[in-house]
Amino acid sequence: MLVLTLTAAISKLHPPQCDEGQKCAGPSPAQLAVLFCSFGLLIIGAGGIRPCNLAFGADQFNPHTESGRRGINSFFNWYYFTFTTAMMISSTFIIYIQSNISWALGLAIPTILMSFSCAFFFLGSRLYVKVKPEGSPFTSIAQVLVVAFRKRGLKQPDDPKTSLFNPPHFSSLVTKLPYTDQFRCLDKAAITTPMDEIKPDGHAADPRRLCSLQQVEQVKCLARIIPIWATGIIFHVSTIQETTFIVFQALQADRHFGKSKFEIPAASFNVFAMLALTVWIPIYDRILAPWLQRATGKEGGLTLLQRMGIGIVLSVVAMIVSGLVEERRRSYAIHRPTLGTASSGGAISSFSSFWLVPQLVILGFAEAFNVIGQVEFYYKQFPENMRSIAGGLLFCGLACANYLSGLMVTIVHRTTGHNGGENWLAGDLNKGRLDYFYFLIALIGVLDLMLFIAFARWYKYKGLDDRSEIALEKSKSRDSHV
Repeated sequence: MLVLTLTAAISKLHPPQCDEGQKCAGPSPAQLAVLFCSFGLLIIGAGGIRPCNLAFGADQFNPHTESGRRGINSFFNWYYFTFTTAMMISSTFIIYIQSNISWALGLAIPTILMSFSCAFFFLGSRLYVKVKPEGSPFTSIAQVLVVAFRKRGLKQPDDPKTSLFNPPHFSSLVTKLPYTDQFRCLDKAAITTPMDEIKPDGHAADPRRLCSLQQVEQVKCLARIIPIWATGIIFHVSTIQETTFIVFQALQADRHFGKSKFEIPAASFNVFAMLALTVWIPIYDRILAPWLQRATGKEGGLTLLQRMGIGIVLSVVAMIVSGLVEERRRSYAIHRPTLGTASSGGAISSFSSFWLVPQLVILGFAEAFNVIGQVEFYYKQFPENMRSIAGGLLFCGLACANYLSGLMVTIVHRTTGHNGGENWLAGDLNKGRLDYFYFLIALIGVLDLMLFIAFARWYKYKGLDDRSEIALEKSKSRDSHV
């Protein structure tokens, strides 16, 4: 952030100001090098912070106490609450300063705040609970996959729970996992052969030839999560497309606040989704979740998969509402008097831009259910020594969704608008059919929901074998009845 601020504050680090009526001078190679250096440092910093701060924050609570478990459940809600609040401030106050006052000042403010963040982090270092790592989880994953492939010709044991290699478990960090009958092909990595040597302490002499049942079950945890994670990618597509095209819709709608001359900036409409999320999180965490917990007998009121499923349903509803609103906005622009011409070249509809708010509110609720549910789900369902990977999985899915969104836009551009007509995503929305695109995303969302339900029914929560799952469900049913 400091290097990025300097590119705006020092005149030699950016191109000269453009004079009206003259051609603007572009940046020099050295200026671009400094700019890209700041971006590279931001990427490295974000790569260190984002996957780890969730796991590190949740580690401050004791999961073996009732208050600690409640703290973990609330932590993810309040983390996302503060994250979204910061995004709202960045999208309004900081951008206003950058655009209307000074780019140097607008970049300096978050730089100063980041320096305070660093200072507070190190000042509180002695207070933190610091969990020491116990080896690389990637090494263990690779060992299981390689050994299972090498032993693929072995016969599956009749009783895996007692036949597979299961040495004593001494880790104070990682929970001992029971055997599960999914992905049984991986069980072969824990089959003992005459060639495998066992040390006096009960562990394998060569982990590249024999893996423990614990290692196998950890890889199974990861394999069970991947399909759930993949459905989250499709969920993010709806959010990305909505927040992108809502700006173009607002530009070609009546953005006046009532009868005044003040116009709401088109880029500011995304704040309504963030506002809905920040208002909803405290209500859910402090009022609705305790009530649901008493009613259902489940920790948090709803299971994590139920919350994620509700989010997908709401995203589908948001896309349908978006399509209906865009159809109405376009009809106003074609059949009623317009209010001028937008910067994109299309006519401005007399349709009020405030009709765009409901779909953004629904999308904010969808994000509150699905995204926060994902964060908590990955943290709790990944093995404890993979929690940093769990923290990065959400952002990895978001990145994949951005690439998938770009691919969808490219396909729509190339496959629609033949015979001399405009494609669905034309620069002038009045000539395109953005509503069809929204309905297409809603249809994809329905398919995604069906896959999610199938994966959720098949999923087995970490630490539960078949018998313990049945016992847990009976216990929950009995507690709920009481």
